[in-house]
Amino acid sequence: MAADPLTGSRAGLLGLSGYHWLVIAAGWAGWGFDVYDAVLFNFVAPECIPQLLRLAPGSAAAHAAVLYWTGAITSILLIGWAAGGVLFGWIADRIGRKRALFVTIALYAAGTAACALAGNIWELLVCRALASLGIGGEWGIGATLVAEAVPDKRRVEAGVILQTASPLGVVLAAAVNYQITGVWFLGQPQLAWRYVFLAGLLPAVVAVGVRTLLRESALWQASRVAAPPSSPRELFTPGLRRATLGGLFAAVVAILTWWACNAFIPSLGASLAAEQARHAGLAPAATRALQAAWKAYASNAFNVGGLVGTFVAIPLARLLGRRPTFVAYFLWSALALFATFGPALPPAERLAMLFLVGAGVFGVFGAFVFYLPELFPARLRATGAGFCYNVGRVIAAAAPFGVGLLSADLGGSSAALMQVLFWVGLVPLAAAGAAWLLMVETRGRPLPP
Repeated sequence: MAADPLTGSRAGLLGLSGYHWLVIAAGWAGWGFDVYDAVLFNFVAPECIPQLLRLAPGSAAAHAAVLYWTGAITSILLIGWAAGGVLFGWIADRIGRKRALFVTIALYAAGTAACALAGNIWELLVCRALASLGIGGEWGIGATLVAEAVPDKRRVEAGVILQTASPLGVVLAAAVNYQITGVWFLGQPQLAWRYVFLAGLLPAVVAVGVRTLLRESALWQASRVAAPPSSPRELFTPGLRRATLGGLFAAVVAILTWWACNAFIPSLGASLAAEQARHAGLAPAATRALQAAWKAYASNAFNVGGLVGTFVAIPLARLLGRRPTFVAYFLWSALALFATFGPALPPAERLAMLFLVGAGVFGVFGAFVFYLPELFPARLRATGAGFCYNVGRVIAAAAPFGVGLLSADLGGSSAALMQVLFWVGLVPLAAAGAAWLLMVETRGRPLPP
């Protein structure tokens, strides 16, 4: 087997050397904890929002406030996420991938843990905004680092492996939330959510590993010698404009659909559980236990579906190409949303069908990890990938706010939320047709130097 020219180590599994796997592992852990920290709030929103607003838990006002503020704070998260993605993408093209990745992970870990100290809704909002800068910056840097480290022929597989961290990050968040709120602090909901946020410090361990174990990207170092420092304005020069706009289009659709769904899946599970508990006449403690269990079940169904859907990107990208892969994911997402939230279904069956929703809505992100780096040269790669993936969040920020506002206006019930989520399916359905015109095909091209 051939040796890795950078490290001298021989190729192993999938033709990748030990150092290749180390880079993938670092990017995988950084991205998994990125998503983990991003969604912890979604799990504790039903408890922390009423407490910070001084509303009676379980009241109609509390239910409506949870939907409204979940949407509003998530939208602010997405805007900060976008700002961090653009800022740190530019920084990574200036100072290097390794140092920028360390800063982003440390920042989102500290910001999430600070949420535990919030005394009112505005302090929580500020802490979430701080965390969002690091959360937004990490993905583009990690994806770029992996794409530049591995051989061209293994870029798809490496990218998909990296993306599997995302659904597993949400599964970890669900597990941590359940263990803290549903087991350790079951009788203390006013305290449990603070410990959930403190668990957001876990990624700090990954940041230390990134700082000590990784080397700087050789492609980035070569690009710094061959060309002057990059500028984000170059993304809209004639040679790159179509690639930039096509990548941005795909990111807007995928991110809008994902956040419109994922931000409210724990609330949907909790709301269905509360309605089931009232029907069965359960005591408050049993109701809280059922809500914690159904929130975890709903999230796991969606995220395991996303994990399976992520792996499908490998055969789709190899056999069909990049653009048809996105079309297939968008069509599946639309059909899954219509089938899950349209018909009258028993609660358990509806939650199980979130697996199908996740396979499309979440699975599509498996293609972004290798597609976006393929669009840009090395000196602009982190900037371009960060711009497309994260500026899309500014536009997509309207989705969770709109879903929360409309659901609250319709009464805040699970039926109201499902009615709104049904119509979200129109977004990927329309995008499936537009993708043929707007996206650039990159199958078979080497990574631009």
